[in-house]
Amino acid sequence: MIRLTRALHAWGTPAFEAILKQEIEGLDTGLLPLQQGLGSSSYATDAKPQVMLIHAAETRGLIRIRAGIFYSGIIAGCSCADDPTPVGEQNEYCVLQVDIDRVTGAATIVLVEDA
Repeated sequence: MIRLTRALHAWGTPAFEAILKQEIEGLDTGLLPLQQGLGSSSYATDAKPQVMLIHAAETRGLIRIRAGIFYSGIIAGCSCADDPTPVGEQNEYCVLQVDIDRVTGAATIVLVEDA
């Protein structure tokens, strides 16, 4: 379970955005739906993503956040000696919705499909 308790405690303060970014960027990338957000590559790398806050509001016991995520992916080839597929990283971007429970700090993170 993901907990963003530092961001929860910073809600409503000028430090909220910076703390939220630090917490999300510090998560294991496997906990984020980056693979589903790929647009120009086939595999999301483990490189640290960069987070951009788009919107945050309190609603029904939650802090609901929309965040832009900049990350990288690669085009995975067959690993054959004569495979011409480039291995270089591709820039990727997706939008995630992060819901933080106002009581526990438990967070759910999902891909925003229509972004």
